Amino acid sequence: MNVQQQYEEKRCSAEEAISCIQPGDDIITPILAGEPYKLMKQLESYDKLSGNRLIQMFSTRDVIDVDREKLQIVSTFMGNSERKAFKEGKIDLLPNHFSDTPKLMKDFTTNPVVMAVVSPMDEEGYFSLGTNCDYVATMIPYAKDIILEVNEHMPRTYGENKIHISNVSALMENHQPIPAAPSVRESEKDRIIGEYVADLIHDGDTIQIGFGSIPNAIIDQLKSHRNLTVHTEMIPEKIIDLYEAGAITNENNPFKKGKMTATFAFGSQRLYDFIHENEDVYMLPVDQTNHILKLASVKNLVTVNAAVEIDFLGQVNSEMIGGTYWSSSGGQADFQIASRIAENGRGVLCMHSTVKNDTISKIVPMLQAGTPVTTSKNDVDYIVTEYGIARLRGKGVQERTKELIRIAHPKFREELENAAKSMGYLA
Repeated sequence: MNVQQQYEEKRCSAEEAISCIQPGDDIITPILAGEPYKLMKQLESYDKLSGNRLIQMFSTRDVIDVDREKLQIVSTFMGNSERKAFKEGKIDLLPNHFSDTPKLMKDFTTNPVVMAVVSPMDEEGYFSLGTNCDYVATMIPYAKDIILEVNEHMPRTYGENKIHISNVSALMENHQPIPAAPSVRESEKDRIIGEYVADLIHDGDTIQIGFGSIPNAIIDQLKSHRNLTVHTEMIPEKIIDLYEAGAITNENNPFKKGKMTATFAFGSQRLYDFIHENEDVYMLPVDQTNHILKLASVKNLVTVNAAVEIDFLGQVNSEMIGGTYWSSSGGQADFQIASRIAENGRGVLCMHSTVKNDTISKIVPMLQAGTPVTTSKNDVDYIVTEYGIARLRGKGVQERTKELIRIAHPKFREELENAAKSMGYLA
């Protein structure tokens, strides 16, 4: 039977596709644009669910509505709808480092069923996970069943994210635009932070950077740099600007020389068009892109991530806002630890000095009880706000405190100094 015959034999409706899911099976879906939402919605009316789990990450859609006795939904990094559902007790959050998610799923799932959006099948019978590789690619050999949502809008990418038709249990077609990242507006604070961070990045460096107004502002300042390599977990759309400016060669990429390597992409149609059949882009599973020991061997590794708040000790919270769980650890610790170990590595954490119209300082004497520590005080390196750069690595608590107060918003500096003195951190 040729591959096209296999395709036709396995093509069916969404209702028929999920019929292989049995009670107790764990269902695994990709992050963001790779999420097979039509298949997931079909679970709401599936009458064979009992003691099942759905493991998802950073969903862009509403959380599906299924009785928790039938289907427990577990997120590994929360988006808007997930954080609301988590706060209401409707879903659970699995603590993790992004690099560790494949191992967690291999070790702690039962009869894993992979469901994912893929690009159309090629002549050799392969589908591409397109914008994704993440943990799903690693789980393919371990899956009890593989159910695909084939979408002609999903770009075809190169890398270790292929699935052959012979391994597929069922597939259905759903040709609709894949989710796109929201547009972000850069502020003057972002621009200033971007300039500071750009000064820490040198020609020939390997950079990890993500999505958002601050990363966008940083990328804007890197267009005159040369011979940069991009090895990251997420490909942001702004990276295209660096390609067009001639800043990126990827010559120093030990993961795949001459190519940009990542584990997922999320942006607008411009980004999806850019990565489609682009041989300069190579997708890898997250247990490779974020593997600390592999990253630690990368010379001149610069990692750039966001922080919510930091205390005088150098403990960084990047997960909770105002007592509400907002996201999860993601790959921040993976890259932060690796940049600490790597030769000439630099770990950069960025944030505005305040929130809510300068009424709340993001530099605090101590994190509140119950606040998660995303980056430990032992792994922290550079902290950047619109008021400057503070390098904490190699500095004691007193020096760290002084450095952090120096880059705090001026209206909070006296208050922070008084708190530091009462704590014995400043004389």
